[in-house]
Amino acid sequence: MEDIQKRRFICLLVLILTLGCFATVSAGQDDLQKTESKNWSVDLRAKNSFNSYTSYEFGNPFPPGQSPLSRLEFPLNTWWMGLEVRRSLSRFSVGLEALTNIPNDINGVFKDSDWTDEEHPKVGTIYSESRCRLDPSYSLRADLDMKVSDWLKLPVWFDLRPVIGLRWQQLSLVTHDGTQYSSENNTYLVENLPGEGIGFDQTYWQYFIGLRGFHDLSRALKLSRVTLHWQVDWAYVEGKNQDHHLLREGNRFTYETTTGDAWHAALGLKIGLTKNMNAGVELDYLKITTTGSHRLLNRSMDIDLSFNNGVRVWSEQTSILLKLEYLF
Repeated sequence: MEDIQKRRFICLLVLILTLGCFATVSAGQDDLQKTESKNWSVDLRAKNSFNSYTSYEFGNPFPPGQSPLSRLEFPLNTWWMGLEVRRSLSRFSVGLEALTNIPNDINGVFKDSDWTDEEHPKVGTIYSESRCRLDPSYSLRADLDMKVSDWLKLPVWFDLRPVIGLRWQQLSLVTHDGTQYSSENNTYLVENLPGEGIGFDQTYWQYFIGLRGFHDLSRALKLSRVTLHWQVDWAYVEGKNQDHHLLREGNRFTYETTTGDAWHAALGLKIGLTKNMNAGVELDYLKITTTGSHRLLNRSMDIDLSFNNGVRVWSEQTSILLKLEYLF
């Protein structure tokens, strides 16, 4: 399945680059002459995520069928670093962004909640909190946009562009050094969970379509190259995760395969520093919601069970991004 996902990404990237090349050829000599001096940009970017997490839950496949039966919440508050490269013409632009995290402990705690009392299925019985780190993880985005503001007779200071593209996120988290609280059969227990507890990998494929806009504020503010920009888009999402419970008996894995959608919005400001340099700041919000199937696998205990009762995977990601852009 990973090979299929890689092929999907490669196919979409080739499509975007092909359309970009087609746009270059079809733009016409006059348009090419207007843009030949500053067709490329590359920027170094640092992103800090806050109030961010990815979560999943599933229900009981057997009576009484309580949902959720278990819920796991992983924080994503950390730093990311990377680059964006963009090729711009008078009508089209095509871009590629690549980010990776700075591996460290995440700001926030992992939370694991269970509802295992079949006579009182809405009463929580087990809860734990653990520290969490983000091992090497990656985020890629490829997109293509097209200028339509002149066709719509919009003001010259407003550049409106439909945009399509792909976002891919691969998140590798490890929980460690936690504390578990349980209350079953009128007994309340507190247990330390030293060492690593869960190894968790979540992948999101997001195929998006939306609008982005650029507002030239240079004349109004009497400054050089000041641009307010924004983007709003919707995505079809395919999600996959793997959860390895390291402290459970046997060799226990669970897997979620889900589909759904995502809403994304971004707002930023960019200002010229020199003839070829810009600085920018951007606020970004992403909300993912998916549902699907759950598989429990523990071969050493002869367990292989799949079901879809109450299976849900979701994520909210808020970040602020700083960038330094070079034009050439």
